Amino acid sequence: MKKQEIYEYLADRKLWHEITEHEAVYNMAELSLIDIPYPEAEAKNLFVRDDKKRNYYLITIKGDKRVDLKEFRQKNHTRPLGFASADELLGILGLLPGSVTPLGILNDTERKGGVFFDRDFLEPPGLVGVHPNENTATVWIKTNDLISIIKEHGNPVTVVQL
Repeated sequence: MKKQEIYEYLADRKLWHEITEHEAVYNMAELSLIDIPYPEAEAKNLFVRDDKKRNYYLITIKGDKRVDLKEFRQKNHTRPLGFASADELLGILGLLPGSVTPLGILNDTERKGGVFFDRDFLEPPGLVGVHPNENTATVWIKTNDLISIIKEHGNPVTVVQL
């Protein structure tokens, strides 16, 4: 799915969402320069894989947090983790670097990727801001709706404290 298809998907499902169109952003520092309506809900997304290239995970955390992959591995009982390559990102999620988003899971036809969501996104207001598969916009959506979309697609979702 491309950006417009994501917009249509959310509208067809009648899910509350808001869209903020903006210049392309490739990291949280660039996003901080843009006037966004819900800065407390902005997400940072990491696409990682285990050392055997068998298991892939999308980690979605609050924008001001960092993930220690060694600590994450220990708490979530995974093999050693590293960042997936641009080719793996494109092949599995259909995304380019800088556009990583949980909505990319809708492109994961083989259901290879599991998703880990930061529990803090469930705290009021219960919103998360993610790219619509392109880094030229942010879609604000209820966290529980996004989790439901991913689960309905068939990818596992784990809510964790990060």
